[in-house]
Amino acid sequence: MAPFDGVLRTETELREIIRPPGKRAAQKQIDHLDANCRAYIAHAPFAIVATTNLDGTGDASPKGGPPRFVRVLDDHRLAMGELPGNGRVDGYRNLLANPAVGLIFLIPGVGETLRVNGRGFLVTDPAVLDACTLDGRRPALALGVEVVEAFIHCAKALRRASLWDPDHWPDTAEMPTIACMLVRHADIPGDPDGTLTAAALEENYATTLWN
Repeated sequence: MAPFDGVLRTETELREIIRPPGKRAAQKQIDHLDANCRAYIAHAPFAIVATTNLDGTGDASPKGGPPRFVRVLDDHRLAMGELPGNGRVDGYRNLLANPAVGLIFLIPGVGETLRVNGRGFLVTDPAVLDACTLDGRRPALALGVEVVEAFIHCAKALRRASLWDPDHWPDTAEMPTIACMLVRHADIPGDPDGTLTAAALEENYATTLWN
């Protein structure tokens, strides 16, 4: 693999290209979850959880559920119950080695996101699991986060992407289907056009979305 050329090594080099933040941007983070953060999290049905292993390998995992699937326990703690995934638990394994965690919460139609950074732990405390119960489903495990900082992130990225504007969504007709990608990546035999894999995906979503 060829290395990148022109790699920056210091913040001084970085600041020669990108100007320092303005006062508001530099001072907007808080060290707890206030009423505003609580309201945002309560309305967010989607979050991205970023973790890093001790060897520097990073991972970002999408998490989703109905609003309030992430529960604020107090001013300095939040938790989300484990919902069925693919069993890789990449982020969880990272947290076992390195508790540093970053989260981005999104609300459909809202350009600004909420960023929360802190320390993540895999929790089986009955009180936390009770708090994370969704529609009568009590998880066996929760991701608990001790909050170090929280702040609103501006809407520029989502506006540039037109993320919530269907009129600007890209036409995907010419790209491979997700099923075809999986066939190639996982070397699935006997399904050259991805038809069987697509059907298997939908069956899996229908039967294991919550269990």
